[in-house]
Amino acid sequence: MGIVGLIAILVGFSKPFIIPVAQQTFEAPLSIYIHGALSLAWVLFFTIQSSLIHLKNYKLHIRMGFAGIFLALATSLSLHPVAKFVVERDLKLGLGEMAYSNSISLLTTGLMFLVLVGFAIYYRRQSTIHKRLLLLATIVLLWPAWFRFRHFFPNVPRPEIWFGLVLSDSLIIIAWLWDKISNKKVHPALLYPGIAIIVEQTIEVFLYDSPIWRTVGKLLYEIL
Repeated sequence: MGIVGLIAILVGFSKPFIIPVAQQTFEAPLSIYIHGALSLAWVLFFTIQSSLIHLKNYKLHIRMGFAGIFLALATSLSLHPVAKFVVERDLKLGLGEMAYSNSISLLTTGLMFLVLVGFAIYYRRQSTIHKRLLLLATIVLLWPAWFRFRHFFPNVPRPEIWFGLVLSDSLIIIAWLWDKISNKKVHPALLYPGIAIIVEQTIEVFLYDSPIWRTVGKLLYEIL
């Protein structure tokens, strides 16, 4: 899953970010670069930590885990200036009130990610729970990368459904199937939070840019 996540980031962000940065045509505040670096660092961290367990290097895994606490907190907090930038950018592009709707998904992503990591830390001595919650946290963080696959398939209708919801949350379904096949059942730590994530993101998709969504988005923007 960690390797899949790294591939998703490299492919998904290649057109809107990586290639323009390499060509020196991308312009954005420093907060965007910081958030990108932190998000990539988290997925790398998740992949390395998983590899250390496979290699039975438990001591290094535990030591690195302490650094992961600060990395998770920084990654979540870095979404706040990104959300503000997105709203201000869309306002300048003339999207009007719709611009405020875009901030909510970024902020809920940061919140869900941090909550999942927090519970994973709490259950760090119960590996069956710990690793599943960290997997879900990483999947939540990856949806923006999957959503940007729309740049490769511009003719696909409702990309927010097919790429931002179906494709990104398919990793949860795959995790469920893996658990069922490998362990004869889906662990509750993977099942119930996974259902909650899918439900929350589905609600977001169908409420997006509704009057109440714009109102909440504007309120959050003013707080930021």
